[in-house]
Amino acid sequence: MSWKARFTSMRTRIKFFLYGILFLTCSQSALSQSDPFQPKVNTWIAKDFVFHTGEHLAELKLAYTTLGDPRNPAVLVLHGTAGSAKKMLLPTFGGELFKASGVLDASRFFIILPDDIGAGNSSKPSDGLRTRFPQYNNDDMVQAQHLLVTQGLGIKHLKLVIGNSLGGMQTWLWGIKYPQEMDSLVPMASSPGPMSGRNWMLRRFIIDSIKQDPGWLNGNYIDQPKSLKLITTYFSLATSGGTLGLQDKGPTADKADAYVDQLLEQPMNDDANDLIYQWSASRDYDPSENLNKIQVPVLAINAQDDERNPSQLGFMNQAAKQIKEFNLFLIPESARTSGHGTTSQAKWITETLSDWLRQH
Repeated sequence: MSWKARFTSMRTRIKFFLYGILFLTCSQSALSQSDPFQPKVNTWIAKDFVFHTGEHLAELKLAYTTLGDPRNPAVLVLHGTAGSAKKMLLPTFGGELFKASGVLDASRFFIILPDDIGAGNSSKPSDGLRTRFPQYNNDDMVQAQHLLVTQGLGIKHLKLVIGNSLGGMQTWLWGIKYPQEMDSLVPMASSPGPMSGRNWMLRRFIIDSIKQDPGWLNGNYIDQPKSLKLITTYFSLATSGGTLGLQDKGPTADKADAYVDQLLEQPMNDDANDLIYQWSASRDYDPSENLNKIQVPVLAINAQDDERNPSQLGFMNQAAKQIKEFNLFLIPESARTSGHGTTSQAKWITETLSDWLRQH
């Protein structure tokens, strides 16, 4: 074989080798991109967003996370106060619901998890405006979610809207504001009645404790006010954990002290201004007069020992009279439940949610 023939043969082999590497690289990349269980984090900008106060932002940044194929039925999943999409992806919640063969299997559904206004990576006071940030409420947050879903993602109809705590309150509002745009609603750890009683009183404690802290400096602090960690830990113990659950964790004063110390030692990355806005946002929440606008089936899920939404207040009974198809699942109280925090653990809801979705 001449040197020219040998060179041509070698060049051909090298070419096929490089093509092979390129093919494998592209195939692996495509496989990674098509993995329905791999969260995809994005941001969408809502232009000239007008708040309920008349204030506006020329650009409202809305961060969101998705799982699955957008061609599949869409499920909107809404987080709690001071939370974000990340919290809905924790192993105890999203890890159970969105996994293969899970109730909301990401290979069968398109999962949408927004960061609310004022939370996560969406526009918030700590971005720079501080106390000059527009005063937003639940209605503003739901409006922003709707813009993200319909304009940002181009989705006109949802299979399901499901939310926990604040997200549960927003789920009720979705059914009222956009009654034809989903098949069903699952509000969890929330009430279809007005913000009131213990729920609001203890939110006031958070807001006022921060504002009365000398380190707050009317929102112009350099370091986070020292009251921040103590008051938010107090609020958590007062409104979540469950009576039996907390007794189990602190059956003696010494063990109760150890549990409190453990909570206070946990790192805290929250911002004082952000928290004031977040806890204030639900002050005017009250869907009770408009529940009859909800046209789709509702499965409300609460814990029997939920301190923020006590079942004895009767708001669920009133909702049952106004909503055409209404079901309530109260998770029984036990030493293993955690009050308001119970529904953040998917193990308590998967069987009921699965049975209900099969019928709807």
